[in-house]
This record gives sequence, C-alpha cells and structure tokens, in this order.
Amino acid sequence: MTGIKTTGEKKLMLFSGRAHPELAEEVAHQLGVGLVPTKAFDFANGEIYVRYQESARGADCFLIQSHTAPINKWIMEQLIMIDALKRASARSITVVVPFYGYARQDKKHRGREPISARLIADLMKTAGADRVVTVDLHTDQIMGFFDGPVDHLFALPVLADYVGAKVDRDKLTVVSPDAGRVRVADRWCDRLGAPLAIVHKRRDKDVANQVTVHEVVGDVKDRVCVLVDDMIDTGGTICAAADALFANGASDVIVTATHGVLSGPAADRLKNSKVSEFIFTNTLPTPSELELDKITVLSMAPTIARAIREVFEDGSVTSLFEEQ
Repeated sequence: MTGIKTTGEKKLMLFSGRAHPELAEEVAHQLGVGLVPTKAFDFANGEIYVRYQESARGADCFLIQSHTAPINKWIMEQLIMIDALKRASARSITVVVPFYGYARQDKKHRGREPISARLIADLMKTAGADRVVTVDLHTDQIMGFFDGPVDHLFALPVLADYVGAKVDRDKLTVVSPDAGRVRVADRWCDRLGAPLAIVHKRRDKDVANQVTVHEVVGDVKDRVCVLVDDMIDTGGTICAAADALFANGASDVIVTATHGVLSGPAADRLKNSKVSEFIFTNTLPTPSELELDKITVLSMAPTIARAIREVFEDGSVTSLFEEQ
C-alpha cells in the first residue's frame, strides 16, 4: 500500500474580529462551539496585530466581522485576519460579513467615481477568502463582484414575522421609501398579504444624505404603514418618508431596517420622530445613546449560524428561505 490514509473528518473553527463580538458569541452559542481565542491589538501608530491561539491547519474556518464604525479599521482588521488564516494553512476561509461596508458605492453615478463595493470584494479575495456570507446587500449585483461563492442571507423572515404578529394585517400597508426598495417591499407584501405604497423621493446629488420627499404613491390614509429599508444611516431619508406618510393620513408608521448604521444626527432624528417603533437586526451594534423604548433589535444569529452549518456540511443555504 502506498500513501497515507486519514480519518477524513472535517473541522469547523469560528473566529471573530473585535468590531461586534456580541453577535459572534451569539452565533457560536447557536452552533454549540467556542470562538477561537485570538490575540489582537493596535500598535501605537494604529497598525493592527493578530495571532490565533490555536492551530487552524486543515480546518474549515469561518471569520465573523461586521463593518461597523470605525469602518476602515475593522475592514483592515478583517483582511489581516484572513491573511493570517491563509498563512496558517486553513483548508477553507469563509468570511461572514453581516454588514458589508461600502455597499452603497456599487456603481458610478457620475464620472471619475470609484466602485468601492467591488474594491472591498477584490481585497477579501486577494487576502485569501474562499467564500462570503452576508446579510441583505444594498443591491443584489454586489454578489457578482466577488470571484467565488456568495451566500446572501435575508432578514425579511425575521422582521416580517415580528411585524405580522404585532399589527392587524387588515390595516397594514407596506411602504417602500424609494423606487430602489420596491422589489423588497413586494416580498413583504407577499408574506404579509398587505398592499404596497411607494414614497417618491429625490436626492441632492451634490449634498450627501440630503433628501427631498415629493409624494406618496398608494393609499395610506388611516393605515398602519410599515416602511422597509435595508439600512438607516443618518435617518434623514426614513424620517422624511415617515413625515410624508403622516401628512397623507397614515394612522401609524413603523420602520424596519436590517442594518442600523445610525451615524451622525440619527440619534436625535429617531428620538424626535413620530414613528412609533424602529425595528433593526443585530448585524451592527446599536449605539448606547439609542437604547430607546421605541427601538427593537432582533437577532440574526440563528439565521447566520444555520447558514454556517449548511456551508460546513455541504448543504443548501437557499433551503433556509425556500421553507419559509
């Protein structure tokens, strides 16, 4: 006999960066594994050092890092962690990115602009990532930027089921805050059996986060309106959309978004808004100053954990949503 036989057993190892350790710990709990002990710190000049305390040789490694603020630091840490796994002879490296940074820069609106979402994908691939698992990308075509498998998870089942159990569906109207979210809002309508309305808006191309709301398309008078979006950053767009709905006779407005970026003036805008409830998932940490009674945070850890298990066991990630 020539050669050497092995048991052929696969090994899953779960790693976490420092951006959002609470989510990583929750995912680890759902999987019934521990996070691999990792030594990570910043040098005085801001450079990042990473070293894993256990061998990753021959293991299927899953690295969780959400791109929260300060976003450039955590993206760089993630790239360094991927490189460390590659040089530690990991069998495979799956990057779990609950919130994908720079996703809004997915195309050129005007000349001489970058396509930064593609750049992030190229950086992860160059660092050594074999696969990406992410949640609710800003646009679906970003999946094509990464040269390898991308598992795109959806928060819709988690968010819609929460809203459906709380609100009288006969009085419910699903509202898209702009034309770009209509397809997602339509999926909400199918799941909740509710009609659709659209808020027409126009952005100032020269001023970031500046939005002018024009009109509401659809019947929202005396209805409970659920505004659905993928992310809320400064809160300007969504609060202006909510004001437009109230001006058109809506009895109540609930806002749902997968990613609560909540930067800059978001805290004051959410506090002062007439919206009765803001519902986010925990793909990003919620700032401590926004621990308000009208903010609800739902966990994506069970969904992410199931996706990791399906990838590890060569199963079907798509089946997680086909059965919903």
